[in-house]
Amino acid sequence: MGNTVFITGMSGSGKSRAINALEDMEYYCVDNLPASLATTFADLVSQSRDKLSNVAIVIDTRDGENVGVELSAALRELTARGIGYKVLFLEASTPVIVRRYRETRRRHPLAHSTGGDVAAATERERKLLTPLRSMADYIIDTSNSTPAQLRERIVSLFSTEKSSGMAVSCVSFGFKFGVPTDADLVFDVRCLPNPFYIDELKHSTGLEEPVKKFIFSHQSSNDFLAKITEFVDFALPLYAEEGKSQLVIAIGCTGGRHRSVAFAQALADHIGAEAIHRDITK
Repeated sequence: MGNTVFITGMSGSGKSRAINALEDMEYYCVDNLPASLATTFADLVSQSRDKLSNVAIVIDTRDGENVGVELSAALRELTARGIGYKVLFLEASTPVIVRRYRETRRRHPLAHSTGGDVAAATERERKLLTPLRSMADYIIDTSNSTPAQLRERIVSLFSTEKSSGMAVSCVSFGFKFGVPTDADLVFDVRCLPNPFYIDELKHSTGLEEPVKKFIFSHQSSNDFLAKITEFVDFALPLYAEEGKSQLVIAIGCTGGRHRSVAFAQALADHIGAEAIHRDITK
């Protein structure tokens, strides 16, 4: 049984990079398919074999301002027919999207309706796509992600070589750069001893042994990790039973280089999850 993935979301959020990653995983990829053809194409995919066993389809506001309503209706029809699919929704903050459009000098698909104002077009698009976001199986905020981090996330979610269970990610981050908006659980470890104030550790990261040794030489850190681990061990089966397909556990410290990294990596190793260190190089 193959996979059908609908990719949608905000313009400038990384949909092209996502579909490129899926294409590299030998998905058959279709970009900018009209929403009116979604059910017809999905029917063909469900009846096909071999080449169309894994398919990724991008549908977004390039198809018009009614795409949110039209694609939502198409997805509900597919569900009613018993045709399986997943929806990946990509988003980013408005300032980040505006900056990306300035850098690429491309035209936002809704800019015509806002007199060329990219920020206004982005906010309008966000409202139009609200129905699709509510139907998404996976939501990824790329505001603070590098292209490589987005690619790793796509591979972890859709690689045909992984198990079909719930995809769990442990994300370290710095509060000074913002909390990941796609986080389901957030833990704050800023209350713990900070290696930043140790000269020989300041420029290292929580992946390096001296930093880990310093952090976990304190009983408070070990107790904190034990409590988080106990809670996650209890909660994961409940999320899986509820049918959740993706769980993002975010652990933050001030800058996202030391404490949060060590904790996220330790938790990921314990539960066999993917570790993502969002701000480790900032």
